[in-house]
Amino acid sequence: MKKQGVLLCNLGTPDEPTPKAVRRYLAEFLHDYRVVSLTRWVWCLILHGIILRIRPAKVAKLYKSIWTREGSPLLAITQRQRKKLQIMMNDRFVEQEYGKHIPVEIAMAYGNPSIPKALKALKNQGCDRIVVLPLYPQYSSASTASIFDRVAKAMKQEFFVPEFSFVGDYHDDPLYIKALADSIKRHWNQNDKADKLLFSYHGVPERFSKGGDPYEKQCHKTTELVVKELGLQEGDYLTSFQSRFGKEEWIKPYTDATLETWGKEGVESVQVVCPAFSADCLETLEEIAEENKEVFVESGGKRYEYIPALNDDDAHVEMMLALLEQRLLK
Repeated sequence: MKKQGVLLCNLGTPDEPTPKAVRRYLAEFLHDYRVVSLTRWVWCLILHGIILRIRPAKVAKLYKSIWTREGSPLLAITQRQRKKLQIMMNDRFVEQEYGKHIPVEIAMAYGNPSIPKALKALKNQGCDRIVVLPLYPQYSSASTASIFDRVAKAMKQEFFVPEFSFVGDYHDDPLYIKALADSIKRHWNQNDKADKLLFSYHGVPERFSKGGDPYEKQCHKTTELVVKELGLQEGDYLTSFQSRFGKEEWIKPYTDATLETWGKEGVESVQVVCPAFSADCLETLEEIAEENKEVFVESGGKRYEYIPALNDDDAHVEMMLALLEQRLLK
């Protein structure tokens, strides 16, 4: 009987909200060909000659504005997700009929804890079959595939490679859709429904979709299923894309441009949810909750609310357990 283990993966975060730590993090992140696929020598000149000289100080200030006593929100939330999932798994697999402990480790694609370190921890616990769950609901080459690359790279020098099972996406999983819809309903119960509900997903360049990346379609499918669960009508909501970088065209409509247009058109209230993020981070807590709020209000809007990510909500972690059970019980 193989000893099984679970690896939860997310994007990553600097170790500290300082220019030095952010520079180290951005260098690793932006060197990934999955993230930026320009010719390497051209991109390295731009990255090291301009970006890593200018952006770290600016980005460090943004990270500092969201940093907590626990440190980076993304890492702290992922640690809570791991702890809660481990408790649920112990109840399911140890205390019930299966009688086996399945360890759970977390890792970040960039930064710490690293994927090689987490895989080593699982190896040290005797795991020879590992289920990898990237915490990206919608598959993208720039996120999900990068996790696959880094797991493979970590195994490149190993004499023994464990058996791996890789969760590609869960954009239409019924438990994920219900958890999202229920989180929106809870927000409405506390704050009343706004004029518009904006589903803001992390953006990717248009060439990704043209090249066969299913991310854009999966985002729209997630919205479609959540909207059906909520009973919304056309005109009550919209899907948009945030966090674009560089000069090339990214998938549209853009979140900030949408909010600006709505404000100018007389839309008074907006609530924004970010279904592509399994844990709150810089892109939700600063870009969406703060920057885009300013865009909407300065354009004439009056009420703007960000609906938090699912984070370590019980329903979210139970969904993770259900996804894993499908692979762990085989």
